[in-house]
Amino acid sequence: MFSKHYPLFGRLVTGLLTLAATASFADTGVLKDAYRDDFYIGVAINRTIAIGPTRPGFYLRRTADQVDKDIALVKEQFNQISPENDLKWSLIQPRPGADGYDFGPADAYVNFGLSNHMYIVGHTLVWHQQTPGWVFAGADPATRATRDELLQRMHDHIASVVGRYKGQVKVWDVVNEAVADNGTNLLRNSPWLQIIGPDFIDKAFEFAHEADPDAILRYNDYGLESSGKRHKLIALIQSLRQRGVPVMAIGTQTHVSVSAPSFEAEDETLTDLETLGLPIHITELDVNGARSGQNDTGADVANNSGATQGGMIDGANRRLANEYAALFRAFVKHKKSVKVVTFWGVNDAVSWRAGGRPLLFDADDKPKPAFDAVMAAAKP
Repeated sequence: MFSKHYPLFGRLVTGLLTLAATASFADTGVLKDAYRDDFYIGVAINRTIAIGPTRPGFYLRRTADQVDKDIALVKEQFNQISPENDLKWSLIQPRPGADGYDFGPADAYVNFGLSNHMYIVGHTLVWHQQTPGWVFAGADPATRATRDELLQRMHDHIASVVGRYKGQVKVWDVVNEAVADNGTNLLRNSPWLQIIGPDFIDKAFEFAHEADPDAILRYNDYGLESSGKRHKLIALIQSLRQRGVPVMAIGTQTHVSVSAPSFEAEDETLTDLETLGLPIHITELDVNGARSGQNDTGADVANNSGATQGGMIDGANRRLANEYAALFRAFVKHKKSVKVVTFWGVNDAVSWRAGGRPLLFDADDKPKPAFDAVMAAAKP
């Protein structure tokens, strides 16, 4: 099944893994160039990358030299960026009022993208997590905000943040993870839903469009590989668009594992999402190696990572490459709809799933076999 789309697979699994770990980018290729005619290849960056190694060890104990290498990798391989945290409400406006904003890290993020000619994404405006408690509190902290109070806070926050980066941030995750995971309810029972009602989504998109009429406004969610949640999302977006809400793209996070989804399952996911007639963005891609539980020799992936100085053992590398090959075959098949593919982290060391070794580059910014698999999937 890999003979056409995955010609490097045989080489990868014969034990020549050190080649990928030591090759230069000139030898292995550049992701953004390989997919230039298909879609943006992006990456989520942390504050240290945006600001630079001014404080060695500031982020996950990365040294100044390691940060410099991370920055070089981002510039070399990617043409789009997303912020891991610095545009989330809790960090950009931790306190109420106009003087409650901390724009410094977000400014650094946007300036990094501008100076490197990258397509810049803003993540995220309205979410049930990483939102300060004061947002939902009433004048008396023992009470909750009223609908009108919360709508005003939402409006002011979106106007300030989106307005500040108008024309610079090209895409915004306006509402994040509002669809219920299980049961029959369409929406998650979040404070936004409880206080404002289901039209909090309508209002968020309206406020964002008002703040920057030219920005692409995205609804973003996870778990869309599950048909039940995917069809809830489709119903939600259809309803919003029927009411004229300016939803302009669908973000599917694609936090997956080495055991799923298959090419066929990802193909089905993208086929269903295409029925909405909107651009599809793969927004937070990573493949968790720890989910498989065991490698080919029966040993636990995470427990044996130390045997290869922080890299995954051969069996886990093979499965990671397998899964990335399947995913990118599906992305390429749907390239008329898929416009952005963003990896959620630069390398394994800074990933939120570091124990699962989920990305294309190891802790030393060396390309892994999965990198070769992704490069191979770009070839006709």
